[in-house]
Amino acid sequence: MSAAAKTARSRAAAAAENGGAKIEEGLNLFKSDKFDADVYVKSKCSLNEKEIRQLCSYLLDLKRASAEEMRKSVYANYAAFIRTSKEISDLEGELSSIRNLLSTQATLIHGLSEGVHIDSLKGSESFASKNDLLNLENKEPSELEKWSVEFPDLLDVLLAERRIDEALTALDEGEHLAAEAQQTKTLDPAMLISLENTIIDRRQKLADQLAEAACQPSTRGAELRVAISALKKLGDGPRAHSLLLNAHYQRYQYSMQSLRPSSTSYGGAYTAALSQLVFSAIAQAACDSLAIFGKETAYTSELVMWATRQTEAFAHLVKRHALASSAAAGGLRAAAECVQIALGHCSLLEARGLALCPVLIKLFRPSVEQALDANLKRIEESTAAMAAADDWVLTYPPMGTRQASSMALQHRLTTSAHRFNLMVQDFFEDVGPLLSMQLGGKMLEGLFQVFNSYVSMLIKALPGSMEEEANFEGSGNKIVRMAENEAQQIALLANASLLADELLPRAAMKVSPLNQTNYKDDPRRRHSDRQNRNPEQREWKRRLVISVDRLKDTFCRQHALDLIFTEDGDSHLNADMYLNMDGNVDELEWFPSLIFQELYAKLNRMASIAADMFVGRQRFATLLLMRLTETVILWLSEDQSFWDDIEEGPKPLGPLGLQQFYLDMKFVICFASQGHYLSRNLHRVVNEIISKAMAAFAATGMDPNSVLPEDDWFNDICQEAIDRLSGKPKAMNGDRELNSPTASVSAQSISSARSHSSS
Repeated sequence: MSAAAKTARSRAAAAAENGGAKIEEGLNLFKSDKFDADVYVKSKCSLNEKEIRQLCSYLLDLKRASAEEMRKSVYANYAAFIRTSKEISDLEGELSSIRNLLSTQATLIHGLSEGVHIDSLKGSESFASKNDLLNLENKEPSELEKWSVEFPDLLDVLLAERRIDEALTALDEGEHLAAEAQQTKTLDPAMLISLENTIIDRRQKLADQLAEAACQPSTRGAELRVAISALKKLGDGPRAHSLLLNAHYQRYQYSMQSLRPSSTSYGGAYTAALSQLVFSAIAQAACDSLAIFGKETAYTSELVMWATRQTEAFAHLVKRHALASSAAAGGLRAAAECVQIALGHCSLLEARGLALCPVLIKLFRPSVEQALDANLKRIEESTAAMAAADDWVLTYPPMGTRQASSMALQHRLTTSAHRFNLMVQDFFEDVGPLLSMQLGGKMLEGLFQVFNSYVSMLIKALPGSMEEEANFEGSGNKIVRMAENEAQQIALLANASLLADELLPRAAMKVSPLNQTNYKDDPRRRHSDRQNRNPEQREWKRRLVISVDRLKDTFCRQHALDLIFTEDGDSHLNADMYLNMDGNVDELEWFPSLIFQELYAKLNRMASIAADMFVGRQRFATLLLMRLTETVILWLSEDQSFWDDIEEGPKPLGPLGLQQFYLDMKFVICFASQGHYLSRNLHRVVNEIISKAMAAFAATGMDPNSVLPEDDWFNDICQEAIDRLSGKPKAMNGDRELNSPTASVSAQSISSARSHSSS
């Protein structure tokens, strides 16, 4: 063990030497004769204005983080600190008692020794003359001796008449004279001991009398402070402080007897009355403690512990008589009001150095979270009930509702979405007072889960999606009315997109600290919180959009499958429709295949419906049409059986089949481009499909470029098809015969892009 100690000491010495060497090396710059203070300062101040702002911002953030860490550390270890301080205070009291006891014992021993010495003197001087003895007996008592004889009676009178200040003065005077008499030997030892015992006895009687007075309920205000202050002057500070706190506790406990909560009483009124009693008592106790005992650590620690216990007891009463019933029933507004009232009264104590709000927040949090969960569950169930009878027709908000009161904020939704939006708006208004409890993250997460459940119900409303969405979380076995036609199905998307893109994010801004009054007064806090809060809001909105994408994907997949497959499961889009064309030359008429005509017609109908439903939000409608088109083309691109037949089937792809396939793909590009929903991804996939088909044709030994007309020919046919399918009059196109591809074939007119694909 000694070896380990030596090793530790050697390491410490080495570290000290290294540290000293580094410090000495750093100071060499200042010891140099060439040291220029101005140059040195300028070298350290080379930051520009932007870097200085960033440094200041960083230092402020670091300061806040450090303060928060210090607060958490102090709060986590405060109980141990207070307990240790209390033990130290008790030890100081015990040491004071021991000191007094030792002083009394020393006085007693000194008196006994003086008495023995006097007896020995009397024995040795027995031969003194009779005249000297007579003179001693006839000697008059001194003034001090007379005073010491009358002193006990004086103290008894003062104590009986409760003349506390005069009694304290008399005790101080007695102690002073006793100490002086002990030094100057002006009092007989027996009389000195009697005087000291009298002072100790009367001091104890006065202390007991003051303690008894402090415990009386009738002792209030100035009288209580006088008694506690006098008890402290007697040297019993810990007892005096405990009595002070207990007196305030007994006082508000007595006042609480008239406060009887009942099942019919208003929780907010009960919380307000109880808060007034409890926190007023704590504030008065803190004021009295500071006035009498100052800022001594032992007393302030005891005050904090006492105030914490009273706050905890208050919180349990509020939870039992006000919060419990509200939380169980989902009464978020009532629960929030109770919490706001309690925190409002409690926060007033911060001016007196008592930060007790964290105690309340910790104790109220479970009840508030229960109320939050119950409220979110009610939103989910109410919306589900409306969805069971929703006709999926977009309407404006019903008259008399909050949304209908402002024309600028009116949006068209179905009845279930209106109910969802209204309940969410109320939810965020109710939770506004709870921001100090740092529940913003839980609120947003809970609302996302409810919205996700609503989106699952919208998915179940799509025909043919029951089996696919049976396992979605939150959908359960809820009954949802089917959206039977395209207009109703697009209304489902209008509900989800409007809620996710605008209504819910706008409502969520109410729980942002930037909207609170105390934040608006501090620009630095607003800037910092905007930086910290916006990512959370953006991430939450991104999750909402992802949830809407589930609905959008299901919608596009269902409509794509309806186009591609028949009710019997046969495919409208198979390789035979291209492979068999070369055997039917006489009946050939160049026009896009039927399935792509139906795709164009469906997209046209949906574009018309969406233009009416997505007023001011055309981007979402465009993305929806883009997604549906991509879904059909991607299915074609990934249909392995289709490409197996094209590339390796018993019948090769002929020139007419290649031209028809090329025409169909060009048709998709043409109407998607004119409808402004041609995405880069769609264009890329179409080009890949064309290249794949041309490669399959080239594998037969023929050059695809030799059989394909120029792109203008395909474009003209596509435009004619669009005009005919959309009901527009046929445009004159000179003498060109569109149904004769060979009339416009030339090697020079083949596009470079197609040539690149064939290569």
